[in-house]
Amino acid sequence: MATVGKNILDNLTTGMYSDSKVIYREYIQNACDQIDLAISMGILTANEGSVDIFIDTKKRYISIKDNATGVRESDFVEDVGDIANSNKEIGKNKGFRGIGRLCGLAYCKSLKFTTSYLGENVKSIMTCNAQKMRAMLVENKKYTLDEIWDEIITYSTETEKSEDHYFEVEMIEINKENTDLLNENKVREYLSFVVPVPYKNTFILRSHIYAYAQKLGYKIDEYRVRVNGSQIFKEYTTKLKEQSGANLKNYDEISRLEFKDFCGADGNLIAWMWVGLSRFEKQIPKVNIMRGLRVRSGNIQLGNDDALQDLFKESRGNYYFVGEVFAVSKDLIPNSQRDYFNENETRVLFEDCLREYFFDVLHKLYYEANRVKNDYKRQEEYLAKVTEYQKKEKEQGFVNEEERQKLQFDIDKAKKNAEDARKRLDKLDISDTNSPLFEVHKSIGQKYSANKLKEQAENTIVVIEDEKKKAFVTSNMSKLSRSERKIVSKILSIINEIAPKDIAEQIIEKIKEEMR
Repeated sequence: MATVGKNILDNLTTGMYSDSKVIYREYIQNACDQIDLAISMGILTANEGSVDIFIDTKKRYISIKDNATGVRESDFVEDVGDIANSNKEIGKNKGFRGIGRLCGLAYCKSLKFTTSYLGENVKSIMTCNAQKMRAMLVENKKYTLDEIWDEIITYSTETEKSEDHYFEVEMIEINKENTDLLNENKVREYLSFVVPVPYKNTFILRSHIYAYAQKLGYKIDEYRVRVNGSQIFKEYTTKLKEQSGANLKNYDEISRLEFKDFCGADGNLIAWMWVGLSRFEKQIPKVNIMRGLRVRSGNIQLGNDDALQDLFKESRGNYYFVGEVFAVSKDLIPNSQRDYFNENETRVLFEDCLREYFFDVLHKLYYEANRVKNDYKRQEEYLAKVTEYQKKEKEQGFVNEEERQKLQFDIDKAKKNAEDARKRLDKLDISDTNSPLFEVHKSIGQKYSANKLKEQAENTIVVIEDEKKKAFVTSNMSKLSRSERKIVSKILSIINEIAPKDIAEQIIEKIKEEMR
């Protein structure tokens, strides 16, 4: 008779996940399923369910406990002790393979499950000797799955209050190499995007997401999850930040959300998404932990922030955006690692729909935004050149005639570029006020004060053309002879050529002071 060897247990525990923090997702998704069941049975009201995580760094201890149905004493061994034999439904429950509960075995000395069912005055306990399991897995000896399981598992019961109902997972003596599991900040950051929790109330655009979901008849599953008493929220915000020295500063802002449905040929909804519209100044820096389009099933994130990256025309496009894709079709089935969906026809259709939208709309958005920004910048550059010329004319003076002519040439070139830029901006077709391009153009225009900038650029055109006066840096160096002034002028010219602009100006200004 064929037997199941020990390596299958290795694959389901130590070899299953690349990130130890995944254990939180696995245990929380099981808790959420039981909360849903408790609500349907009337054990909990819609707002009473909760999952509490307790992390004790000193004791290297973790507890994950829900207040849901618990498990009946008579069902405990079968429901909790069986491997990959879940009675959950694909497409309905968040967990359904019956292997997620094993993941903790890879990261601690002892794994303990404790539960009590409403109305029973007993709590059932299953304790797993995880350290012994790992030792048996690396022994140069054949074991069957059942042999290892029987060796490491013990069952027991204790008395409990009949009104109590819960399920608790305890990980005792976390491995020294798995420090991330005990890092509360890292755990909170991970959970804030992976597990099904509400949006942070400071994310002012969240009401639009709820309203759109309601219009679709789609319920966004959300649960109260706490870490050491502090509730977890999705850490979305409208502000985009960048590093500025030791601090962070705002550099862009999400002004509006755009929504998109993805349907099959029969018109049935496969998935839907929201995406934030900004000025698309640049790829969103890593300091913004919300960056990237994320895919969610049952409001649980699949994979990381790059799960949909390959569907973009260019992979970098993913990080110009903030947003979520919600899987709706029951045929979009998360794989065992829950980093994406199983391969099937619905997944192919899902990817085709997203790829088309990413190519035709999102890719064009950040490219068009960049082109529009550059056109505004060309007008700013023209005004800056004019200002520089006027300042030298009235205050600093030119190093020599060559510098004056070069700056005049630069002004003429910048003027032409600014005029061409204004023509392109005037031709933009943004008559549809509901289009994402309209919103992006409006945001960019507000940043650059579009109307004022245009007026300034147009009215400044004549200023340089009418100026005739030639002022040079050496004009006021009365201490020097004409030949000495020529030498100084040459030195200043060299400084201008080789030194950065701001440093060159400082050096020249210092020389002017000394030679007056």
